[in-house]
Amino acid sequence: MKNLITFNTLKFAMAICAVLPLSLNAQTDSATKNAKRTIQEFYGRPSNWRAYDQTGINEFETRKSDSLLFEGLRVRFGAGFTQQYQSIESENPGAINNGGTTIATAGSNKLYPLTPGFMTAQANLFMDVQLADGIRLNVTTYLSARHHNEAWVKGGYIQFDKLPFKGKFWDNLMSVTTIKVGHMEINYGDEHFRRSDGGHTLYNPFMEGNIMDAFATEIGGEVYVQKSGFLGMIGLSNGMIKGNVDTVFATLQDSNTSKQPSIYLKAGYDNNITDHIRIRVTGSYYHNGGNYGSGLTLYGGDRTGSNYQNAYDTWVPYNKDGTSTKVANASTAAAFSGRFNPGFTNKIDAIMLNAFAKVYGFELFGTYENAKGRSKTETADRTANQYAIEALYRFFKKENLYAGVRYNTVKAEMQGFTTDVTIDRVAFAAGWFVTKNILLKAEYVKQQYKDFGNTKLVPNSDYRTGGMFKGFVIEATVGF
Repeated sequence: MKNLITFNTLKFAMAICAVLPLSLNAQTDSATKNAKRTIQEFYGRPSNWRAYDQTGINEFETRKSDSLLFEGLRVRFGAGFTQQYQSIESENPGAINNGGTTIATAGSNKLYPLTPGFMTAQANLFMDVQLADGIRLNVTTYLSARHHNEAWVKGGYIQFDKLPFKGKFWDNLMSVTTIKVGHMEINYGDEHFRRSDGGHTLYNPFMEGNIMDAFATEIGGEVYVQKSGFLGMIGLSNGMIKGNVDTVFATLQDSNTSKQPSIYLKAGYDNNITDHIRIRVTGSYYHNGGNYGSGLTLYGGDRTGSNYQNAYDTWVPYNKDGTSTKVANASTAAAFSGRFNPGFTNKIDAIMLNAFAKVYGFELFGTYENAKGRSKTETADRTANQYAIEALYRFFKKENLYAGVRYNTVKAEMQGFTTDVTIDRVAFAAGWFVTKNILLKAEYVKQQYKDFGNTKLVPNSDYRTGGMFKGFVIEATVGF
């Protein structure tokens, strides 16, 4: 089977190599006219495509203007590469069973022993194709990531900023409308536009996104209307990171075996008040009344993982019955260090409010989020609240140096706990754009876990009891 796969892959590569020169030769004349632009865009700022370098920072939804005429099918390849060095220490002195000096003697709450070192490099591959006038295809592949070291397709979608129909009605409609269809990163909230995504970490001035990371790729479609700075969007998806046609079984807590789609909305205002002042305010809503398939993944839909490697994970992955295979927790298995998933896998209603302001070099970005839901084995809804604020200053005319601070906190109800739990994170970061494609950044982070000892059955039995991790991460990233 391995040889067959290798042979088929070789044949596919040979076919691409044979066809690609023909495609490029057929477009030589038009490519010469627009040598530096292959995807339709507005000069100086991408329109229906977001640049993967420094010019793509602080871009959110793609815009509705372009200045490059369509002169045939165009293909653009890009990439994001990230290499990190980490020096973080962690502790949980309040947790029981946290001892042991070897895997054989490690207790169920023994944290992963950490030493300074380099993480495995991460890489993304981007393919953008201008299929027709105002019609673009995107496919993103994770070539190497924390959760999946092997190649893994993130997803792909088609974006329509124009439709191939003649008539003034269609021209007027699509002058303010955008349609996206595919298996794609859903547009809930604004934080997902600023977070690190596998090997592409250039948009993020810090190392990580929010503690409660609302990020998922789902199968569906989105319709946008944008005019004079105002934005409206409605989306419909399957609510899960992948599609399936599996049979759905009832549980003791819930006998319903149907599947329901997710509906999500977004509205906001984003405009430049002056040449040096920009204001953006948005509100998003996500709803699923009960997806009885493999589980909702709004807070667990990342296929790549955290940029704090094993920063707060148990050394040995114990099973629910307390048994263990006594094998060290692999980085790929414990890929989401420092994040918090509230476990709303069966039902969810979530609201996120975001505000962004840029005044000359100063930036302020804030998040408020309220989520309510439950898992398939619960009968009562639980809630989780999140706040995040980051302040940043970008220096010089090209804004190629920056320094900033971020505070993030989550307070949530958890199944099996007598009181709400809290997680606080503070991070200080600085960065230098060597060129618009190369960024070197560093961050000091401290994260604390509070009230995780208040478990209903055995107090202090959760590995996060009295927990904390702190230290610094240095990151070099390339985007183009």
